[in-house]
Amino acid sequence: MVQSRADSDGRPANADDPGSDSLPRASTASKRQRERSGNVGAFGTRTGSSDLVFLEGILPESDDGILSGRSIEEQTRVCLERLEGVLAARGLTLEDVMKVEIQLTDIDDREVVDDVYRDRFGGTYPPRTTVGVCALPGDAGVQLDVTAADE
Repeated sequence: MVQSRADSDGRPANADDPGSDSLPRASTASKRQRERSGNVGAFGTRTGSSDLVFLEGILPESDDGILSGRSIEEQTRVCLERLEGVLAARGLTLEDVMKVEIQLTDIDDREVVDDVYRDRFGGTYPPRTTVGVCALPGDAGVQLDVTAADE
């Protein structure tokens, strides 16, 4: 078991040391970015000194708002298009995605969502978890949380 001592602020004493055994808390820059986001889904980026990119709350949004009245197939396509756009802004592609969590308001939609997912990612796609939820912002039917690697 790894133990670490804490500074007076409660953080592990070596939290900012990339070689340490303890994990750093979310960076102030990530927090500020989430707070400034104009999207319903906030796109947090890096935390600490990791090369991982965490994207959460990717909803089927357009300039007119959330596309809640559209089919789950179209909503999923829009989410994946938005994901590609956010990744591209960071110089990444779908090939850099390591894990996806898909949240559905109707778990019976998972087969349709899986078909769109497979088509978009191609032959080799990252692992995913699909969960049913009671509700999503703007009555969306699907939301994505994604972890990608910036190597």
